[in-house]
Amino acid sequence: MRPSRSLESRPMSNLPSRRSRRGTGAVTLHDVALLAGVAPITASRALNTPSQVSAEVLRRVQDAVASSGYVPNRLAGALASSRSRLVAAVVPTISGPVFQNTVHALNEALAAADYQLMLGQSGYEENREDALLDAIISRRPDGIVLTGIMHSDQGRQKLLAAGIPVVETWDLTSSPIDMIVGFSHADAGSEVAAFLHARGRRRLGLVAGHDERARRRTQAFVDTAKALGMPEPHQVVVTAPTTMRSGRTALRQMLECETALDAVFCSSDLLALGVLAEAHAQGLKVPDDLALVGFGDQEFAADAYPALTSVHIKGAAIGTQAARFILDRVQGQAIDQRVVDIGFSIVERETT
Repeated sequence: MRPSRSLESRPMSNLPSRRSRRGTGAVTLHDVALLAGVAPITASRALNTPSQVSAEVLRRVQDAVASSGYVPNRLAGALASSRSRLVAAVVPTISGPVFQNTVHALNEALAAADYQLMLGQSGYEENREDALLDAIISRRPDGIVLTGIMHSDQGRQKLLAAGIPVVETWDLTSSPIDMIVGFSHADAGSEVAAFLHARGRRRLGLVAGHDERARRRTQAFVDTAKALGMPEPHQVVVTAPTTMRSGRTALRQMLECETALDAVFCSSDLLALGVLAEAHAQGLKVPDDLALVGFGDQEFAADAYPALTSVHIKGAAIGTQAARFILDRVQGQAIDQRVVDIGFSIVERETT
């Protein structure tokens, strides 16, 4: 290795002109090597396999990167290694808190393995998810994490054909596209109906967002209530993503039709907070006059007044398992259990 002057004696002005840098003006690995006084292959080793170079060379290359603002071209590396070190996750919405724990845990687990997370918002319409999947698949990430199982036939076919590891989350089926970690929405809806019945509630209402998973909880809730001998619950469907305001409006609509209502199940905790606020405004005492159950058990549920009973979902565990699935598959490990039921629980608090 030839001797080199220190970085301080090699100002950025000594780098090749912008025109000579492949016509883009971007700082390249060759520029970093020149600044550090090493061969380009040595600079590459320092960045990708630092254990293969001396501590002094590693320091010089790292200083050159810091002073030049160089960012490695991951696309070029992916073409050479067939690895992008990128995982894409698709969620219906990033405005609500329900998926935040899952995304955070997924990101943390991937980052620990030097993978980056790309997040996409699909909304609640299949055509939007299909367009987003086209964009994601074309970039060939090392894995794709999806919310739910109800994808279009075309989207499912494209995911199968891409050969990219896919993890479906926040749902459950015995026939996933590839791997799945979640829980049964039908079982959750059914258990809430039985829970309210066991506490003496008989005239039930339900406020649900307009999305497939909420619809399955709704149907199971209604079927179980009827099977237990209760009148068919009064239903109000609101636009997804749900809000406190839509919860308040929904309770007003319910009370216009069903004045004897004694319990309400909401498809999100935000909806439940809205119902709780409107109940206070209508002079109803919770839980004496009206019991209330939310879904998601967000952090604010325990701090509401009165504290909100809610269906607890292990969102962080879902994210961690999804990352484990992807990393194991990328490393060529066999996946013995492709379907993981993370379960749920009803956390009873003051509103029931």
